[in-house]
Amino acid sequence: MRDMRRPLAFVLSGGGARGAFQVGALRALYEAGYIPDIWVGTSVGSVNAAYLAINGFTQKSLDSLVEAWHAAARADLLPSNYLYLTLRMLFNRAGIRSGHRFRDFFISHGLTEDLKFKDIKGTKLYLVSADLNTAAPLIYGLDPEDSILEGLIASTALPPWIHPIEKDGRFLMDGGVVSNLPIEPALINGAKEIIALDLYDSRDIPIGNHGFGPFLYKLLNTVEKRQIELEITLARSKGVVVHRISLIGEKPIAIWEFHLADQLIELGYRIAHQEIASWEAEKKASRFSFFSFIKRR
Repeated sequence: MRDMRRPLAFVLSGGGARGAFQVGALRALYEAGYIPDIWVGTSVGSVNAAYLAINGFTQKSLDSLVEAWHAAARADLLPSNYLYLTLRMLFNRAGIRSGHRFRDFFISHGLTEDLKFKDIKGTKLYLVSADLNTAAPLIYGLDPEDSILEGLIASTALPPWIHPIEKDGRFLMDGGVVSNLPIEPALINGAKEIIALDLYDSRDIPIGNHGFGPFLYKLLNTVEKRQIELEITLARSKGVVVHRISLIGEKPIAIWEFHLADQLIELGYRIAHQEIASWEAEKKASRFSFFSFIKRR
């Protein structure tokens, strides 16, 4: 059993279909005996985190999560025709404002509308959304009476696929806008050690193209990269250890390529397995150095 004076948080970033990497990485962490006290997720990371926080971090739940990813591929949750969807949203056409496809998918996989954060036992779950009216993160789970389903919909409201959600004076959208690798929310909620499963991949940034689309992409990438750097620095300033596992493949993966789930799950497992092995090697080397020092004295 872990020492609760040093609670461990699993922090899961956003990244669309690349979230399948996290499923494989989580399997490697489970096999190595890493069990989180706290789950924190943004966007697709919030989906993976919520599923395992609700159902338990077990081999059975991990197997079920793989099947859920297969179902997501069949449902085509993020269609690749994003330019068409963007135009529909810009002209405020009907049918783009609702997150009903995501809501129906979550409900079909066991997330009932009445399930609240207080119903989760044995671990804590926090989901990050962005409130555009206050220019700040909104963390679902701080209030035990919060609806998990509502938190998931808000955390995954990614234009142009899903329009931001207007409720109670808030204008909520995908949490990646303010914290795509939500280390700070984990710190706020007591994490003293963090394993961060990061899906950030800058390799497909257009270098030579200076149109508006590439400009916007570069701008968002710059903000995301800076956010990650600042949140890691914040953790270090508080003496919190962050094990960051960068989950990227041989080539960039588009956020709508859910059909690659099995391939990404396997690769995520291999990447995490190698990272965990390096941690264990460092621990052994550190213990050896310590005992060598004691013997010399």
